[in-house]
Amino acid sequence: MTYPTQPTASHYINGAYVEDASGTPLSVIYPATGAEIAQLHEATPDLVDSALAAAHRAQPAWAAMSGTERGRILRRAADIIRERNHDLSVLETCDTGKPLSETLVADATSAADALEYFGGIAASIAGEHIQLPEGDFVYTRREALGVCVGIGAWNYPTQIAAWKAAPALACGNTMVFKPSETTPLCALKLAEILTEAGAPAGVFNVVQGKGAVGAQLVGDARVAKVSLTGSVPTGARVYAAAAAGLKHATMELGGKSPLVIFDDADLESAVSGAINANFYSTGQVCSNGTRVFVQKGIKDVFVKRLAERLQGAVIGDPMQMETTIGSMVSERQLEIVLGYIEKGKAEGARLVAGGKRLNRDGFYIEPAVFADVTDDMTIAREEIFGPVMSVLDFETEEEALTRANATEFGLAAGVFTRDITRAHRMVAGFEAGSCYINTYNLTPVEAPFGGSKMSGVGRENGSAAIAHWSEIKSVYVAMTPCEAAF
Repeated sequence: MTYPTQPTASHYINGAYVEDASGTPLSVIYPATGAEIAQLHEATPDLVDSALAAAHRAQPAWAAMSGTERGRILRRAADIIRERNHDLSVLETCDTGKPLSETLVADATSAADALEYFGGIAASIAGEHIQLPEGDFVYTRREALGVCVGIGAWNYPTQIAAWKAAPALACGNTMVFKPSETTPLCALKLAEILTEAGAPAGVFNVVQGKGAVGAQLVGDARVAKVSLTGSVPTGARVYAAAAAGLKHATMELGGKSPLVIFDDADLESAVSGAINANFYSTGQVCSNGTRVFVQKGIKDVFVKRLAERLQGAVIGDPMQMETTIGSMVSERQLEIVLGYIEKGKAEGARLVAGGKRLNRDGFYIEPAVFADVTDDMTIAREEIFGPVMSVLDFETEEEALTRANATEFGLAAGVFTRDITRAHRMVAGFEAGSCYINTYNLTPVEAPFGGSKMSGVGRENGSAAIAHWSEIKSVYVAMTPCEAAF
């Protein structure tokens, strides 16, 4: 299989593609067929060291540039991405198996949005002036952290790379980014485009590999910050490793988010919200609202309408624009999801739609809907990361909020209701970092995104991200002679 914008080597270091065939081979599998479409190599320890060295060398000069100059480069990269959106989206589909109808509007475009947004505010990153008695004052400087490490997940490889790179680079940091070994291609194109846009060599580097490569990056003394998007278990390990070196850290982790639908909700809108919260990207979204609490008065009609709407889903070749549900990202992830579906049935949940593997090449599964789910069932407690919806019923607002929060996770939460005061009460009560009213899973780069509890630490996007990619230096200025007691 051939595809456009194919990277020309496994790694991107110091402004150029780099290959080292002595690294362990890394197969790139097209999830829609199961066929190998490329073979990369994992980074050797020496190669990882060279990437960190390049970032370390480049950082002082990059930070010394004005925010305006850095921002201009980021905005230029955003323009290039938009010009090449089709080819980059095809590459994303090759990497992930997600439908082209999705990747064209949600992946490279989101990366461009992040680069444009942070490029636009780079010049405004500044400190403050604090007046004190006797004419003394303090001023603060907002400064770059230094060399940062980004570790990506496999579900949104282009977007995640840019969500980390854009604020990091805007603040004057440099970065070494490790994509997921499952989806290694897209971040290489971001690195290439940043160089084309004018980023100096070493400002953004990409190395491939599994856990050992990530561990070397996180443990290196030259690294000031680690930002990971991934599962809770992986995040816990990386966070602990970063803490051992007292490094800054942002962890954007998983969830088991609640979506609460009240009797008075607009039915079609609520069903659409539940579909988006469970089946977009074949269910492989960290913030998905997979526990759908439906008030008893509309539960039956909701489930019936949901099953009808699912008949309109088109599962198939992700390169065809009519396809709305592509494949899972890998055979392993598909098997995990099928295992959860069997647990759901075994524990007494009622499978009302889907749940079967399709008899074709690739890693395809029908979206599954379970009704009569209870809070103690495995499918209602554990993150599945696949197209499996659990429908639970409730009676009162207080009950819904209590049960929605009864989880170790806290990434996202949503509510559908026509009662706007109830909607605001619910989101005030949700223990989650990203909340939605009468919609779900919209993540504009202008708004902070991140979780609470076990779902993460720190925030990505929005102006809030600047505080996570920089640090404040306070400078006390005395306007009178310095005195001492003796």
